[in-house]
Amino acid sequence: MSDDEAAIAAAWAELIDTARRTAAEGLVVGTSGNVSVRVGDLVLVTPTGVPYDRLGPADTVAVDLEGRQVRGVLRPTSEIPMHLAVYRHTDARAVVHTHAVHATAVSTLVAELPLVHYMTAALGGPVRVAPYALYGSEELAEHMLRALEDRTGCLLRNHGTLTYGTGLAQAYDRTAQLEWMCRLWLTASALPGRAPSLLSRDQLDEVAERLRGYGQP
Repeated sequence: MSDDEAAIAAAWAELIDTARRTAAEGLVVGTSGNVSVRVGDLVLVTPTGVPYDRLGPADTVAVDLEGRQVRGVLRPTSEIPMHLAVYRHTDARAVVHTHAVHATAVSTLVAELPLVHYMTAALGGPVRVAPYALYGSEELAEHMLRALEDRTGCLLRNHGTLTYGTGLAQAYDRTAQLEWMCRLWLTASALPGRAPSLLSRDQLDEVAERLRGYGQP
């Protein structure tokens, strides 16, 4: 096996693990949601309508950056326009799209997730809600790109979430953080007659500055 083929095989294995994790941790139901990872000029992506636990090494699905399928016999996810739009317009190496219940609920209520927690800074700032459009459409991809401007995650109205990162681990972590913040805001907002305290933009900027040095060198 060549180095390129080995890299593709390893990326596909990690993609399957990540997709299964979205289901195991309740971020998707059934075959909803999708995951992709970029390897060179190829985008490996989950196929449409196939349970993640049925996918194996022989099921690799890949498209080029124009959306032409170049590997596999299974059809790629119908949300390929969103994934490709992210890769064309950002430095993303991985994308995670889910139908997480709390995040989807928030997408129906507000145009932007209120600043309920400082980890909003890890997504680049206040998380916007992209207007509704038919799933799998170029219109939805365009709405998503506007919501993602200077951000690494957004909500999709009446639909779900999309986050990206330098790898699948980071993209998944951002999805999980976004769902947790949405759940936090819904929980804090549920008490009659009370409203959650929110952070200011200055406080969020302060966190963003500190996060630049977060983690191990």
